[in-house]
Amino acid sequence: MSRLPRHTALLAALGLISATGVTATVLTTDAGAATGGCKVEYRITSQWGTGFGADVVITNTGDPVGAWTLEWSYGGDQKVTQGWNASIVQSGPAVTARNLSYNGSLATGGTTSFGFNGSYSGTNPVPATFKLNGVTCDGATQPTEPPTTPPTTPPTTPPPSGGKADNPYAGAKVYVNPEWSAKAAAEPGGTKVSNQPTGVWLDRIAAIAGTTGGMGLRDHLDRALAQKGSGELVVQLVIYDLPGRDCAALASNGELGPTEIDKYKTQYIDPIAAILSDPKYAGLRIVTTVEIDSLPNLVTNVSGRPTATAGCDVMKANGNYVKGVGYALNKLGSIANVYNYVDAGHHGWLGWDDNFGASAELFKQAATAEGSTLSKVHGFIVNTANYSALKEDHFTIGDSVNGTSVRQSKWIDWNRYTDEVSYAQAMRAKLISLGFDANLGMLVDTSRNGWGGAARPTGPGALTSVDTYVNGGRYDRRIHLGNWCNQAGAGLGERPQAAPAPGIDAYVWMKPPGESDGSSKEIPNNEGKGFDRMCDPTYTGNARNGNSMSGALPNAPLSGQWFSAQFQELLKNAYPAL
Repeated sequence: MSRLPRHTALLAALGLISATGVTATVLTTDAGAATGGCKVEYRITSQWGTGFGADVVITNTGDPVGAWTLEWSYGGDQKVTQGWNASIVQSGPAVTARNLSYNGSLATGGTTSFGFNGSYSGTNPVPATFKLNGVTCDGATQPTEPPTTPPTTPPTTPPPSGGKADNPYAGAKVYVNPEWSAKAAAEPGGTKVSNQPTGVWLDRIAAIAGTTGGMGLRDHLDRALAQKGSGELVVQLVIYDLPGRDCAALASNGELGPTEIDKYKTQYIDPIAAILSDPKYAGLRIVTTVEIDSLPNLVTNVSGRPTATAGCDVMKANGNYVKGVGYALNKLGSIANVYNYVDAGHHGWLGWDDNFGASAELFKQAATAEGSTLSKVHGFIVNTANYSALKEDHFTIGDSVNGTSVRQSKWIDWNRYTDEVSYAQAMRAKLISLGFDANLGMLVDTSRNGWGGAARPTGPGALTSVDTYVNGGRYDRRIHLGNWCNQAGAGLGERPQAAPAPGIDAYVWMKPPGESDGSSKEIPNNEGKGFDRMCDPTYTGNARNGNSMSGALPNAPLSGQWFSAQFQELLKNAYPAL
């Protein structure tokens, strides 16, 4: 997650500032009649050229407040250019951040956070002083009457850290799956990326022990211990076997029928939890991506929507998606070194007004089902196994052409977001407003959203119309945002990295590049995987992709199987280029 480690506050209070991931922590007081106090943590999360990103966390250690205003001044040439979760204005070096409608109230001990991007020249020092609601920071909670004796001497050693890392990826290596690595290395040019970390998919019960001579969960964890050495190491697992899985896409249907929730609990989640609980693996940071492609279907693909399917109506009625996710979060989240990240779709699925808020509410419902609590959710992941561009640079959602908003273009089609970073940060803010941790972290799957190669635009499209403007400048070259299967022209995206942007814990390759999304034609199998026409390159579409061509590559195998032609396509169109 994007919050700071617990020891950061103590170090900053002692006047120490880290040179990497610059952080400042200040204790503030309220000089009013009521007892007041707060802690402010300012962290530079990323820095590039003349730009930077920062997170600010406010903890109220005094009486409750109904609204807050935080002020500071820069000592250099820093300028705030874009913010979220606060209204931020700047006049010269002076910056003022005020709460939004949903995060103004702070109980005693309550926290809130906001972030921003900025520019600078020369140096980029952290602010030395903050004011909260007009009161200057001075290092202790101010009582209503001054003390008659000096305060006690502060401790000379920090308290034990304990608990989970705030961002499991920070300062850690990430497990390289040797099975995927070997397949990638065997491809022409594959050694350029075969050392990259990817997710381990537990997509059926048999995968826990290992199938057809392949590695099982314990095998992967044992290999991870060998890779770990003396430092920290993250292992990425994809939990993916819900009853009636992915009710709107046949290619990723699973082995369990719609009513087999008990089997999911006792034969799938419980055995995984038993292995992860083994003290042997307590030194690993285990990240779980929990049940992609399922919960959002209960919002977008049910009766009343033109995209409805009978299967999704069944899963909404029986509640087994919500029950299954809640059970998994509760069981796995009770293990000290497990970090649960719930699937939150992608901007081309949930970015419209009638999908966005309803999905966030559903995520909260699932996170509090079957004995789980919001605290069992460490974060959310977007764009898993999808192709949505990380950031579109040549147009914004606020642009217009000849008086017509880009939201009216055929590509954007009234969506609120243009890319995954803006969507992830907005979804994070919405979830926090619903009660999730104020320092919730997000992951973005960048395994196949690079969209590089010779066809990558270098500037905006022509201003003839909103469509020429958007289509000429967009990196994402799919025929339609709803296309999801083995997309032609796609490329490897940003390499996995920790804390790349405010609110983002990591860019990850959760979907192993080169593994198929689904077969181009029907292939009999014993894994429960059906044939979805969206994987057929001759398919002319349906309501979910605007009745457009599927854009899929031909001759694809079953989902999860190695697809050499796709891997070569991803290498060729990688961005950044290999």
